[in-house]
Amino acid sequence: MPPLDSRLDGVVGTAAKTLERAFGMKTVGDLLGHYPRRYARRGELTPILTLPVGETVTIVAEVRRVGERRMRNRSGSILEVVIGDGTGEMSLTFFNQSWRMKDLRPGRRGTFSGKVGEYRGSVQLTHPAYELFDDIDTALMSAEAWAKLPIPIYPATSTLTSWQITKLVHHALDVLDPVPDPLPDRLREAARLLPLGTAIERIHRPDFDEQIEPARQTLRMHEAFVLQAALLQQRQFVRAMSATARTSGALLADFDARLPFELTEDQVEVGERIGADLAGAWPMNRLVQGEVGSGKTLVALRAMLQVAESGGQSALIAPTEVLAAQHLRSITKMLGPELAPRIMPTLLTGQLSAAERRRAALRVASGQSLVVVGTHALLSESTTFADLGLVVVDEQHRFGVDQRESLRAKGTSPHALVLTATPIPRTVAMTVFGDLDVSTIRSMPAGRAGIETHVAPVAERPAWFARVWDRIAEEVSQGRQAFVVCAAIDADGSGGAVRDGADAPTVDPLADADAAGAGPARTRWGVVQVAELLAGHPAFAALRVETLHGKMPAEHKDAVMQAFARGEVDVLVATTVVEVGVDVPNASTMVILEADRFGVSQLHQLRGRVGRGGVPGLCLLVTEAERGSPARDRVDAVARTLDGFALAEVDLELRGEGDVLGDAQSGARTSLRLLRVVTDADMIAHARAAAEEVLAADPALEGHPALEAALARRVGMAERAALAKN
Repeated sequence: MPPLDSRLDGVVGTAAKTLERAFGMKTVGDLLGHYPRRYARRGELTPILTLPVGETVTIVAEVRRVGERRMRNRSGSILEVVIGDGTGEMSLTFFNQSWRMKDLRPGRRGTFSGKVGEYRGSVQLTHPAYELFDDIDTALMSAEAWAKLPIPIYPATSTLTSWQITKLVHHALDVLDPVPDPLPDRLREAARLLPLGTAIERIHRPDFDEQIEPARQTLRMHEAFVLQAALLQQRQFVRAMSATARTSGALLADFDARLPFELTEDQVEVGERIGADLAGAWPMNRLVQGEVGSGKTLVALRAMLQVAESGGQSALIAPTEVLAAQHLRSITKMLGPELAPRIMPTLLTGQLSAAERRRAALRVASGQSLVVVGTHALLSESTTFADLGLVVVDEQHRFGVDQRESLRAKGTSPHALVLTATPIPRTVAMTVFGDLDVSTIRSMPAGRAGIETHVAPVAERPAWFARVWDRIAEEVSQGRQAFVVCAAIDADGSGGAVRDGADAPTVDPLADADAAGAGPARTRWGVVQVAELLAGHPAFAALRVETLHGKMPAEHKDAVMQAFARGEVDVLVATTVVEVGVDVPNASTMVILEADRFGVSQLHQLRGRVGRGGVPGLCLLVTEAERGSPARDRVDAVARTLDGFALAEVDLELRGEGDVLGDAQSGARTSLRLLRVVTDADMIAHARAAAEEVLAADPALEGHPALEAALARRVGMAERAALAKN
């Protein structure tokens, strides 16, 4: 009798290959972890009248009439079976299959699956697959019990129907060994959960509806507990490593004494935590999240100075050339003329000339430069460090785990600090970054003038489009500057867009479909089109307008950004290359065209480019999306609040955790099955607390063999390697 980790082919035979091709299943546990997506009822039949034409469906119905007729224009016959569900009828059509009349008799009921078609105004299924209910099995049931027995409907494919999966699942359940339960008894009893084996049995073949939800609740907690245990175990592995302790000294004290302002309370608190981590015996692995402009770079620089005290080097990797150059200028300015020569901040990017790159690489390899800022060029095999003590990853979501790991591998167990200006909901932080220590900077530096945000619904009010440009001109006339952000570099006449990967907006895959609807074609505005528009606009005749996008040469991009920072450019028309790290205090206005094509977090980040000094900020979100559409809901949500943490929760609710988690959960063998980050926040928190308690008392899990086995099933060797890179 097989346990959950047994190979499938030993249980279901040749069907194992079909299951692996269709769903990637390899073990009995994989099959039993393929849960029903819903349950049909024999007595409460699916309304035929609501079936969508063109979609593959599975319905429960009763055979009403059966008839056969000869085809007129060719030999053969058509078997037509009319089925009904109490609300409507539809036909099943079979060509040259008279033998089916033996089974498909009036009064027989079953499940029918196929693609819904339409013929003469009526819906039909052509050559559907079907499974008739076995009267022998149900003869002993009362009519009431038979009608209430739930029928599991599984995620299926064209080659593997729901009832075929049902038969395979039932066979696996019939031969399954007793399932050991990884949950601590105290947790199971406190939450009133079922034994694991009972929950698996009831979710797949419940006797009545009331058995389903307790089974789901139990399995959700199992999923949360095992995942949290895996993440916390990974944190234990990191803390078992040794790292060079980096204690603070005169460098950091001198820097703090020269600061022309006081650190915020959050900066002080997070800085103290980082300082303690760096002085510890194991590598720091900390995520710092904070609002746009909250001072994360300053916090990171103070950590770099603590590492530099002992001669250690820090590498800050940024996703774009523009951001890397901006970081270098900011760091050099903050260090000042006294400290900068001692630290020698160095920029290392792929766009440097060969001679510049050789000189920069030499300063890094010799240890002369204690702070190195760069892009993917830092990952090159030719880039070496004398003593890499700290890796700082800015905007971590822009880098894959392999890229982050290849940089860390250039040192000996270096400390790691991950920065993000995209606030992370609490449950996502626990689920995706559960092996990292998370710190948050909420307070903003003093002196910020704030930002007003307005939606410009130009489809409803076309005159507002002209008003947007007049508003920019008014701001510039007061000595201020403006951004105009486009979703593409160049939009063609058919509504498509040409964009490079670095500039691609974070767009909900449904955003364009939401906004397009059945109305007139949307107007597309790329950087090229906007520049042409402004070149002929009377209000912009005397204004200095420049463009910026990811396909420009690096030196050109940097020259444009520096000119904008110096106030030599009035209006910068750009792609999302300006999304993060661009700091121009005199910029007051941010116009985002086709705002509905961007995600909530990206809109919030772009908005954060203005209102950074004493000049009040204005953000105009231009959209043609219809009111009430998901695309418009995103834009309206951003306009309602400046709280990035509140927006992160809204974004999670609007998009669901599938998009939010993405590949970040690479340490888990499969995506979340029953657990839902949006609705199961309390459960995840309880599971984490319970997992921490278990691992604190029994780090090797010697007294918890069931949990150890569950972790092995959930997180294999490849997944462990992926987690180790996070």
